Amino acid sequence: MPQQHPVRSTPSRPSRPDASMSLLNNVMDHSLDDGYAEAAARRGETGTARLPRTVRGKLGLAGGLILAALVVTLGAAQAQESAPTLAKERGALIKRIEKASAEADRTQREVQSLRKRLDTSRSRALKAHGGDSETKLMSLLSGATPVTGPGVKLVLDDAKDAEQGQGGGPRQNSSFSDTGRLRDRDLQRIVNGLWQSGAEAVAINGQRLTALSAIRAAGDAILVDNKPLPPPYTVLAVGDGQRLSTVFQDSVDGRYLRALHENFEIRWSISAQGELRLPAAPSLVVRSASPPPKAGAAGASEPGTGKGTS
Repeated sequence: MPQQHPVRSTPSRPSRPDASMSLLNNVMDHSLDDGYAEAAARRGETGTARLPRTVRGKLGLAGGLILAALVVTLGAAQAQESAPTLAKERGALIKRIEKASAEADRTQREVQSLRKRLDTSRSRALKAHGGDSETKLMSLLSGATPVTGPGVKLVLDDAKDAEQGQGGGPRQNSSFSDTGRLRDRDLQRIVNGLWQSGAEAVAINGQRLTALSAIRAAGDAILVDNKPLPPPYTVLAVGDGQRLSTVFQDSVDGRYLRALHENFEIRWSISAQGELRLPAAPSLVVRSASPPPKAGAAGASEPGTGKGTS
């Protein structure tokens, strides 16, 4: 029988301690992604500044730079040439505005001088006929003369930052946006409420109101007799100060003003004043007038019935 030799077992090599962490080994050995590696290789070939290396590329780059410099130079030269012209036109426009403003001021002074002469002549003529007291009263009520006396001071202003109002309110209408801005209709109601509460004369931001005054809106601006008034709106009303304040706040329009504050945060304050000074209405003019017929003439009416429209 053949002799059998014992089988030798080859000793196995010890396994690596990190054999079970092949994915982590791969990440550590290849920390740079293949795409980034290719981009880095290309950058190494072309240079970090990515400047062309061929003669044609360098010539093209130089031509582009020259063209850009030429455009910038021409633009600067054109701006420098047009600057004196623009400055000259601007100076001419400013002079025209100043000249027109001076002419308007001169015309306004002439109007005031002629108005004083007219008032003096009218007063003399009425004194001769015994009707001066009635004319003064009519001039006072119509806003043709300044007025001084006790009254109330009502200050109105938009909501702080004109924030959006919450919920419904007295102005909820398709023609209004529910914002914290005071509207022309609001100011109309408040002024009418002061008249109904006993005010004898009213002015807004120094603008005297008459029977012909109009409070309107142009965008977000409020116009009084076509003159834009900025907020806050200071309303001065001559009358029995404390009584006028109480009656107005208890009226429907006074409650409307409080509702504006509650719903839209419209700010307002009212106080009785011992003495107020309201100017005359600058836009009050006599449009037509006719003298009364002489006594004894056919169809003569009673004296003092001359008609006029202002």
